[in-house]
Amino acid sequence: MLYLIAEWFHYEGIANLFRYQTFRAGGALLFALLVGLLIGPRFINMLRIRQGKGQPIREDGPQSHLAKRGTPTMGGLMILTALIVTMVLFMDITNPFVWACIAVTVGFGAIGFMDDYDKVAKRSTAGLPGRVRLLLEFAVAGVASYIIVSQLNTNLYVPFLTGRYIPLGPLYYVFAAFVIVGAGNAVNLTDGLDGLATFPVFVAAGTFAIICYLAGRYDFAHYLGIPHVPGAGELAIFCAGIMGACLAFLWFNAPPAAVFMGDTGSLALGGALGCIAVAAHHEIVLAVVGGLFVLEAASVIIQVFWFKRTGRRVFRMAPIHHHFEQLGWKESTVVVRFWIISLVLAVLGLATLKLR
Repeated sequence: MLYLIAEWFHYEGIANLFRYQTFRAGGALLFALLVGLLIGPRFINMLRIRQGKGQPIREDGPQSHLAKRGTPTMGGLMILTALIVTMVLFMDITNPFVWACIAVTVGFGAIGFMDDYDKVAKRSTAGLPGRVRLLLEFAVAGVASYIIVSQLNTNLYVPFLTGRYIPLGPLYYVFAAFVIVGAGNAVNLTDGLDGLATFPVFVAAGTFAIICYLAGRYDFAHYLGIPHVPGAGELAIFCAGIMGACLAFLWFNAPPAAVFMGDTGSLALGGALGCIAVAAHHEIVLAVVGGLFVLEAASVIIQVFWFKRTGRRVFRMAPIHHHFEQLGWKESTVVVRFWIISLVLAVLGLATLKLR
């Protein structure tokens, strides 16, 4: 909105800075951080009053988690509020990519909210039926994929190689939706310890802020040999907003957590990252940058598959962060070490830009 005002009225001086994506990205990060910190205490008090006993804790999970009973969930509402207000103020709302990201962020957030509400209302860890949730997620992702692909080609670009791509044709719509849904659920599975998912999302968003800005600039994209996506630079501002909102939430989610993100936040943030990767034509790079999320999701898939086939478990408990807890690692140790892994993977993801 501020960008459009600066464009319409041709403001000069300080107001002219809102025409620059880098300035608006910095402003979005700080604004989302400020909004999140300001609304956080009231949101947490409201959630605590309305939810009473807070988020149900799995009885079959690590016993140390039982001490977290009474902690309110749906803290993702704080993140979404700060992020949406920031998007409206700092982004070019005429950009189709912006609307695709809004659709996924709000849509997945709503699905996560329904899941969290069902858990709290029924005092159960089950939530919405898996098939219903996936159906809703693919419906939202399908709409976003249609909006994005209408602005792009249907090629899947290969990292490390210049000009190499796989022409998927109509299958790209399905692939794009799968990336968005997969990213949403992978982040959701990672959100099992205080602060575990929040910081890696912050890191991934920061990495894609750089990628989107470079992809949106023809000169940089041509020099690096990455696909040029006109309009993708606007998503750098969206990524910065995610970073600010995550930092604000981490202030309250740091151990011991005063509030849990819940599916409301984890699904929305993961889906948003998937949507950004599709829009920037860096879907495979997302699997590198978000390798921690891939590892968490893969551990669950492997555990379920192997247990159904043999009746035995590969990991002591899935997702894999619980496996390390069962090995005797403290929760804070698991969280910090996984944060380090996310930083290393982000560096590897950025390395793909220059190694083509």
